[in-house]
Amino acid sequence: MNYNINTRGYYGEFGGAYIPEMLYPNVEELRQNYLKVMDEPEFQKEFNQLLKDYVGRPSPLYFAKRLSEKYNTKIYLKREDLNHTGAHKINNTIGQILMAKRLGKHRIIAETGAGQHGVATATVCALMGLECIVYMGEIDIARQAPNVARMKMLGAKVIPALSGSRTLKDATNEAIRDWINNPIDTHYIIGSVVGPHPYPDMVARFQSIISKEIQWQLQEHEQTSQPDYIIACVGGGSNAAGAYYHFLEDTDVKLIAVEAAGLGVNSGESAATSVLGREGIIHGSKTLLMQTKDGQITEPYSISAGLDYPGVGPMHSHLYKTGRAEFMSVTDDQAMTAGLELCQLEGIIPAIESAHALAVLEQKSFQPNAIIVLSLSGRGDKDLETYINHFKL
Repeated sequence: MNYNINTRGYYGEFGGAYIPEMLYPNVEELRQNYLKVMDEPEFQKEFNQLLKDYVGRPSPLYFAKRLSEKYNTKIYLKREDLNHTGAHKINNTIGQILMAKRLGKHRIIAETGAGQHGVATATVCALMGLECIVYMGEIDIARQAPNVARMKMLGAKVIPALSGSRTLKDATNEAIRDWINNPIDTHYIIGSVVGPHPYPDMVARFQSIISKEIQWQLQEHEQTSQPDYIIACVGGGSNAAGAYYHFLEDTDVKLIAVEAAGLGVNSGESAATSVLGREGIIHGSKTLLMQTKDGQITEPYSISAGLDYPGVGPMHSHLYKTGRAEFMSVTDDQAMTAGLELCQLEGIIPAIESAHALAVLEQKSFQPNAIIVLSLSGRGDKDLETYINHFKL
């Protein structure tokens, strides 16, 4: 079984490029060039140098001693929260800004939910002196105010999406409309492993630095490059794709993908795509999608702004359908409790997205000698107000 993308841009039956004719030249230009550009020694050199000196990689693989004692197993945290800008998103935006420059684009657009990808995009645009427009749902703008302020300080223009649920899905719709209207000079930096081919593969490759580091870091800690489990939260799924990438074909490594159950999988207020989704097309790719019987997209919900997406990346749909990854869903309350537990056991305040992954430790029992690597995809500064309100701090 192959878990990587094929030459036609599909993971099994998921993926492809279902796009309006107006976008075909942009997407095709990217498809024809992305692998060639990424393989250039000069590109590799600049990308790796920026990851080291600007982002601060490698991010540590930290043995969480007190958390491990509580759950009677070996838990390592891959500290993506320590990257510049506070999440894994910067790995991809560094790669894509270098790609955009080589393709001669000087105007950058992006969508964002929790704001972390928006901040990461605004950051690299400031670094490279390029115009930056970020689309963000009106509701997310309200609940992620610190990140909106960061984007503006970095020189980005933040445009609210006022349609639909006014969250991530709608911000993506607005960004695609912009791209259709500005096809020549604009590059769209998609923030997750979603969208038309080649985006899911390109983003996964830029994020694969996470699993590449896990291999050699685990060798140092445990004298093996293979964990028993890798756990990561999944909205679109870029941090999970990065954490899984070098282990996809190694079936001895069990993959656990954690989705947002919101108020409960069957509550009508959820974003658990694997359970609730059916095959459909969203934002240019065929994937699992929460939708009504007549194919209208269902509004997702999660307390975490980064996980309330109605679909999931095509790689993850394939991992789910083939059984290569175990998909679990975690409610708002479970995630918030797990987030607070990490604060008090390890002195680390996680993003609420990452807290969903942490909640699996309570739900599933692991062998005492099992090696678990959990992707701590982001830090919790942006979520302090949500934590304060939830726990009445």
